[in-house]
Amino acid sequence: MESVLGQLDWVVLGAYFLALIGVAIWVILQKNKDTADYFLAGRNVGWFVIGASIFASNIGSEHVVGLAGTGAESGMPMAHYELHAWIVLLLGWLFLPFYMRSKVFTMPEFLEKRFDSRSRWFLSVFSLAGYVITKVSVTIYAGGIVVSELLGIPFWYGAIGIVVFTGAYTIIGGMKAVIYTETLQTVVLIAGSIIITYLGLQEVGGWENLRATAGSDHFNMWRPMSDPDFPWTGLLFGGTIVGVWYWCTDQYIVQRTLAANNIKIGRRGAIFGAYLKILPIFIFLIPGIIAFALAQQGVLSYEKADEVFPVLVKTLLPTGLKGLVAGGLMAALMSSLASVFNSCSTIFTIDIYKKLKPSTPEKKLLNIGRVATALVVVLGIIWIPIMNKIGGGVLYQYLQSVQSYIAPPITAVFVLGIVWKRVNSRAAIVTLFSGLIVAALRIAAEIGKEDLSGFAYQFATVNFAHMAIFMFIFSIIVCVFTSLVTAPPNYQMIKGLAFGTLSDAQKQEAKDSFTIIDIVLSVLLVVVVISVLTYFTG
Repeated sequence: MESVLGQLDWVVLGAYFLALIGVAIWVILQKNKDTADYFLAGRNVGWFVIGASIFASNIGSEHVVGLAGTGAESGMPMAHYELHAWIVLLLGWLFLPFYMRSKVFTMPEFLEKRFDSRSRWFLSVFSLAGYVITKVSVTIYAGGIVVSELLGIPFWYGAIGIVVFTGAYTIIGGMKAVIYTETLQTVVLIAGSIIITYLGLQEVGGWENLRATAGSDHFNMWRPMSDPDFPWTGLLFGGTIVGVWYWCTDQYIVQRTLAANNIKIGRRGAIFGAYLKILPIFIFLIPGIIAFALAQQGVLSYEKADEVFPVLVKTLLPTGLKGLVAGGLMAALMSSLASVFNSCSTIFTIDIYKKLKPSTPEKKLLNIGRVATALVVVLGIIWIPIMNKIGGGVLYQYLQSVQSYIAPPITAVFVLGIVWKRVNSRAAIVTLFSGLIVAALRIAAEIGKEDLSGFAYQFATVNFAHMAIFMFIFSIIVCVFTSLVTAPPNYQMIKGLAFGTLSDAQKQEAKDSFTIIDIVLSVLLVVVVISVLTYFTG
């Protein structure tokens, strides 16, 4: 294999890595004094950095590779998931005040305070397993494709090389290293992707020509309810269920807002991150449609959907810009990996190790967190070969399908736990376990669906987004029923952790945590989301 990068590209790429190393060293030199410093950057991070970190954590190479591939293959339906920007607002306005009030490090820790230790144990182990099958393996796989295509080296060399580099500064620097390097990576990623979108539109002959060449179907987000892949009901409602889990309850994202020193800064970080979240439609999904149109015109060709973005880079970009976009792609890979490494370290150290050995000194806890990362990486690499069995081999679809099975019970427990004080610890653990059983059955059925028939085959082939809706309804029923037939929780023990348990002082604190600017910016974002939903109708 030969690298597509020229001499100037290597200079640009080298400058990017030097800047990244410089930021990492600057952060690492500011020693981590304790676990709050290592895992939450001392709870003293500004809104701009929080928002940029939320975006960079979310937009990994699986988005760059997978979303562009889905755009080429299917067009706009997956944009529903990128319009979850409004759900990021829910994190800031609904969930974050309860998280900040509880002073927790992790989401499992919040479940223990709201319910009991059983829920904490469940979510700790479940989250670590989920990170391996939906984040680490996908990011390494997508990164391997990118690096191998651009640098001309074997898949595994590229993937593991980036993993080692990212792991090094994450392990040494902790959350500070992750969150500040992600701010730089956000800038590089957005700049590189905007350039390729602009040049792609130039090459295809402009927006109207793109619509004419790709066809109205590629510009339609609203497929029929009977569509086997992208029914609008599944994407709109099932996607929202997955979105609430991902944006409002997942350690991977929420940890960034917990690094703020008060609710106001954390909420503003979430609002800024919500605005950035709209960008992927235009800088990743649209380039995929551009690639489809250029293939129709005979300008380029690709064999697999997941090769679309690297092929665009090779075909469209001049020397120098290839280096910038290559840096952006690697930024996406490294930012996601760094985030998941840090989240895994936090959950393992705080929710598992410290729970088992509560008297462990702070210094030893830091070392335990660093060691935990290596095991997660190895497990992620082992899972990669299984990925092609799920989601039809299209990377972004794989990610959404697996998340659609694991999200509903967690979403149900968090949402009901916050909005309804009557939900008790028994209802929470019963809901989580029953949801896990259904999810495991579905994943197993999907992997072996060729050998199934009758009801089992129907169960295995229900659209993944519709499956999320069914599982969520099931989880809500289980949670509500179990709560009503068992004793209510001790309301004094959960004071401030659910609506109906807030003191007058806490209610006043919540009112004082926002201004008219926060409200206006949030409403404006919702208007933008609705505008995009109504524009892409074919």
